[in-house]
Amino acid sequence: MSTISRREARRAAVFMLFQWDVTGKPLGSLYEGDVDDYTRRLTAAVSDRAAALDDRITSASDDWTADRLGAVERNVLRVALEELDEREVPVEVVLDEAVTLAKRYASEDAARLVNGILGKLVREEQAT
Repeated sequence: MSTISRREARRAAVFMLFQWDVTGKPLGSLYEGDVDDYTRRLTAAVSDRAAALDDRITSASDDWTADRLGAVERNVLRVALEELDEREVPVEVVLDEAVTLAKRYASEDAARLVNGILGKLVREEQAT
């Protein structure tokens, strides 16, 4: 099993989940080549919990349900929420990485949306 940086693993997870989300193919059929353990763990956890993660995304979004978001944004948010829930990666790192992925692979507006939704969810979590 190859070892890649968490940043690369996160990016790979978003792309794999994007394909899973858009094509409806089983996640296992989308693994190509040597997939890093962290990527596998993230994609499996997100696919298992997608509905619950989407409910949280929808609850924090002012005018959008998770299913109305672009597939890139939705999966960036799912990966970020999974990492926040696991509490292995510092909150600031999760937020920064998610915004960077949204900006790079979607748009500046998508990055602002991701930042807003995650910021709201983190504040709510910290308030409880």
